[in-house]
Amino acid sequence: MKHRDLNIAIFTPSRNPYSETFIQAHKRYLKGNIFYFYAMGGNIQLENRPPLATFITKAFLKFYEKLFKKGSNYVWETVLLKALKAYKIEAILVEYGTHAHHLRRVLKASGLPVVVHFHGFDASVRPTINGCDSYKEVFEMANKVVAVSRVMEQSLLTLGCPRYKLVYNVYGPQPEFMEVQATFAKKQFVAIGRFVNKKAPYYTILAFISVIEKYPDAMLLMAGQGELYNTCNNLIKYYGIEQNIKLLGVIRPKDYRGLLEESLAFVQHSVTAINGDMEGTPLAVLEASAAGLPVISTRHAGISDVVVHGETGLLCDEHDVETMSKHMLMLLDDVEKAKRMGEKGKKRIQELFSLEHHIDGLQQLLEASV
Repeated sequence: MKHRDLNIAIFTPSRNPYSETFIQAHKRYLKGNIFYFYAMGGNIQLENRPPLATFITKAFLKFYEKLFKKGSNYVWETVLLKALKAYKIEAILVEYGTHAHHLRRVLKASGLPVVVHFHGFDASVRPTINGCDSYKEVFEMANKVVAVSRVMEQSLLTLGCPRYKLVYNVYGPQPEFMEVQATFAKKQFVAIGRFVNKKAPYYTILAFISVIEKYPDAMLLMAGQGELYNTCNNLIKYYGIEQNIKLLGVIRPKDYRGLLEESLAFVQHSVTAINGDMEGTPLAVLEASAAGLPVISTRHAGISDVVVHGETGLLCDEHDVETMSKHMLMLLDDVEKAKRMGEKGKKRIQELFSLEHHIDGLQQLLEASV
């Protein structure tokens, strides 16, 4: 398919967080001239470009704001609108529904086509949704709205997003993960992700305790950081299993691929948090499956869209620690089964959830809206 060289603005609430590799993929692979706007309100900047307004311009706008009693957001919204015109932006991609709500007046005033990409918490955390007035203005203003799981798709429909605006488009793993050749060389499980409530890393640890009883030389490597990191570290020390479970902190994608190459399976016990927070479709699950590893996880959000229970991985209900333990033991008992699942998973990702498929779908949405 031949693409048009559009001037595309990508808006994100923060710049290059380590856990948001899916946004970096949009920035890297979308065709056209990409203008990456990051941060919020008066702190918004355009990457690799001069400041959006000079000190004198801002001072004048602040004076005008006070003189004519404009709203408190008048200065940065005016500056942003002028920047969109100056850089001849033709289409806008907004990462997160919450950020689209924050920018809603600018987006509407610009008159430009807008694609709003939801990712997870923004479509599930109840206080967040209520704080954005259930996205009424966002749904009205957006040309298209992207959901990354079937569960999210239904949630957005329930909130009032018109069916004709809603598009299901799951992330894809970076091509380097498809190149990984899993060796299944070690009795080792790997987990990667933020240590937060919806990923429930403590459940993964508790599930692994039963595994150690039968396989005392088995290992669980957990990468990432977050509010539950110290809690998990304390849990490991309490059970005296520091030799079997290692917390690695934040690691590079290259190092993650190295762990996938030698491990037996990927594990993650995702749950719905008390405030409703849910995953979209965890990119780490897609990456692990692309690398040829079976995925041991829960029937949560988009995980069930990607992982076929009994074929490309093993799923249990949320909070079912005992079954997760049995699934880990099942693969330790039968490594050939793990290999077969991994092979099927890699093929499934290649056919249905490639990065090329994801980016091409997003590209078409942006181009069709102009």
